[in-house]
Formats: sequence, C-alpha cells, structure tokens
Amino acid sequence: MNTSLRRTVVVTAAVSMALGMAACGKAGSSSSSSTTSAAATGSTAAAAGTGTIGLLLPENQTTRYEKFDKPLIEAKIKELAPNATVQYANAAGSAATQAQQVTTMINAGVKVLIVDAQDSAAIKSSVTAAVAKGIKVIAYDRLAQGAVSAYVSFDNVAVGTLQGQGLLDALGSKATPSAKIVEIDGDSADPNAADFKSGFQAAVKGKLTIAYDASGLWKSDVAAQKASAAINQVGAKNIAGFYSANDGMAAGIVTSMKNAGISNLPIGGQDAQLDAIQRIIAGTQAYTVYKAYKPEADAAATLAVDLLNGTSISSVATTTKTSGSGDSVPSDLLTPQLVTKANVESTVVKDGLWTAADICTAAYKTACTAAGIQ
Repeated sequence: MNTSLRRTVVVTAAVSMALGMAACGKAGSSSSSSTTSAAATGSTAAAAGTGTIGLLLPENQTTRYEKFDKPLIEAKIKELAPNATVQYANAAGSAATQAQQVTTMINAGVKVLIVDAQDSAAIKSSVTAAVAKGIKVIAYDRLAQGAVSAYVSFDNVAVGTLQGQGLLDALGSKATPSAKIVEIDGDSADPNAADFKSGFQAAVKGKLTIAYDASGLWKSDVAAQKASAAINQVGAKNIAGFYSANDGMAAGIVTSMKNAGISNLPIGGQDAQLDAIQRIIAGTQAYTVYKAYKPEADAAATLAVDLLNGTSISSVATTTKTSGSGDSVPSDLLTPQLVTKANVESTVVKDGLWTAADICTAAYKTACTAAGIQ
C-alpha cells in the first residue's frame, strides 16, 4: 500500500516549477478507451504529441486509485497533450491480470505506459516485453523492476519515519522501550512496503518494543485477522499501540480492537482516506500520512508527455532510485506530511482533498465542532 489530492505548499511549488520547466506535448484522456480533445493549453508544442499513453493501476480496494490517481493523470495528460489518447485498466489486485493488461497495451500500440505495479518483481518480464517494442515505461508510485524510463512517487522511507514519529507522539509519556506495539505492514510484493517498514522501525528503534509484526497485504480484512491474532498472542492489556501501514488496513484493525474491548490506544496509517480523517476527528485513529495525489499524478503525466514527445525528462526526474532489479531509474520523489487532528483543516481541507462537508457528516458534527472544522 500501494495513495493526496492537492498538495502541500512545498510539494505544490516544487512540482509546479518542474511542470513549468518541462516540455509540453499533447494527449487526450479517458477511462477505458480514449477521447481526443482539441483544447490547447497555449503551448506551441501542443500540436506535436500524438499517440496512445497506457495507464495501469494495481487495485480498486484502496480509495485513491479510481477516485484520484486515474482522473488526475488523465486530466493532466489531456491538458498537456490534447492530440494523444489514454487507454486505462485496473488490475483489481491481480499480478496475472496486470501482466495480461500490459500485453493488451503492447498490442494496442501504446507509445508510453504508466504502470503502478501490483507486484513489482513479477511485472519485470512485462516491462521487458514493452521496452522491446520501443515503449517507454513509467513506474508510478511503486518502483517496478526492469528497464523503466522514469519513476515518480514519494520518499517512502520518509513516510515510514513520519508514521513512527506519529505513533511516538500519540503515545507521549507511554512511549518507553518496554511498551509493546503491534505492527501490521503492507504487501511484500510492493517495494514501498519495505520502505515504509524501514522508516517506521528506524524511528521507533530503542523507544518501543515491536511485540508482533505481520503483513496485512494492504487488505482491511487480512489486517483485522492479524490484529486479532496479535491481541490473542500478546494480550490486550499488554499492547500500547498499533501501527498500520495504510488507512485501509487501519479500518480493519480498529474493528478488531473494538471487538476485543480495546479503546484509547493509538493507531496510525497513511493515504488520508476520508474514513481515516473521520476517525482522527473522532479520536479512534491518531494520525495518517498525507501524500498529495495531484502533484504525483501531474508529475507522472508530464513525464509521459515528455517521453511521448521525445523531450528531456530531467527537469521533473531530478534524482535517481535503484530498483529491485538493479536498474538506476531517473526519479521524482515528493515530500509526505503527517496529519493529526490538530492540522486536518490546514492540510487536507485546505488543499481540497476533502471538504468540511465531506468530513463532518451527522455522526462527526460534534467532533468537527470541537476540532474547529466548520
């Protein structure tokens, strides 16, 4: 697990500068098939870029992919490249399905392929097949193995570090080396999961004891099962807090905590999902990590259009990251942000990810008022 919508000021400024420096091209956008738009963006290069850009996302259990990443990427490609088209598919959590989708994209003649890999290692052969056909591959959010041309994501070790700090802050004086916590990680097939874990464990090392550590596979029900097993093994009274690698799994863990009669123990996640923000307001989740989807989506779209046009990507991909296959990939790594009850309004509400009306439904109105969210 695998991420949003609008950006922190710092991230927004950085990406805006990158987009301004990047060469413009053109591409229409759509969902499953494609659409073409004649709307120009004012760029003299806008008439040049034609062809199809493929977009493959990994799953649809997590809110972000269908609600945010897909429409944002399509919209930016349409803005930059109105003469191109976008072909889209979602793997629904299956690496085998995603491999078939890559084959379909190759056969359809896409020129550039944006892929958020369901399994970063398993997709290597598909990446190799695409590159052999002259297709430029962009690894989105997760660094796929193979000869990809570019990668855009967040600094995922920093995400884990923020998660660790968030848990320590929530525990306060209860954060001691003997305090036992339960750690539920993401899917090991996702290289980001290892980065989150690395950052988290480094942040809490010597400050907390990890009494139980298991993978929740980015699935709420699996995370709930693992949390129940941890409670039975460690003992409800012996647990000081929980770590969840993302908000979707946190929802399942919170349910397991409730079923076990556990309350007032801190738990955090990431992705700033609406239900997580509501839990933060209500006090049943301590924090989340906000990774603004729009800057990430905009960067991916810009890279795709630049590669479609054969122009340099160096103004966007300003660093490098080494993949699991040993490939050094030009990369754009954005900055995440910790969100607690104290800054919900100044982050996700201010950025427009969620409105106060989205958050403050009937069940949360009192909590919203107390938190100053109107």
